[in-house]
Amino acid sequence: MSTQTFDMAAIEGILAKRKSMPGALLPILHDIQNVIGYIPPSVVPVIAESINVSRAEVHGVITYYHFFRQHPAGKHVVQICRAEACQARGCEELASHAKELLGCDFHGTTDDNNFSLETVYCLGQCASGPAIQIDDDLYARVSKEKFNRLIQAKRGVQ
Repeated sequence: MSTQTFDMAAIEGILAKRKSMPGALLPILHDIQNVIGYIPPSVVPVIAESINVSRAEVHGVITYYHFFRQHPAGKHVVQICRAEACQARGCEELASHAKELLGCDFHGTTDDNNFSLETVYCLGQCASGPAIQIDDDLYARVSKEKFNRLIQAKRGVQ
């Protein structure tokens, strides 16, 4: 497994910009993830020291919110809505199928690093679920077959 590298200067710039604002932790975490793609565990102590909170508090916020990643995402991020409306339309069956097809669980990445599987709790398609998002593309009424076609298209298989 290769060691991931990231731009520590970018993180230091984010901390310098945000550390004195009230409630800085969430904006800092969002900025880091937007720039780097995830929150490297090695920067947790740096963040904590910068805003004078415990490492446990920073780690707790990162792990509480499903949006934050602690590892790099795959080439494509697959998000499956698991809110109540999508549950009523079969998202749990779709989620099981997605895990089996991709070979990873939620918050995991496929062995080939092509896909990360995430859970979300509303994609705004409540009347036409189950809904998923792959990267920036939103899809509604996703059946197992439609999911298979979408994944094959991202893999470049027609």
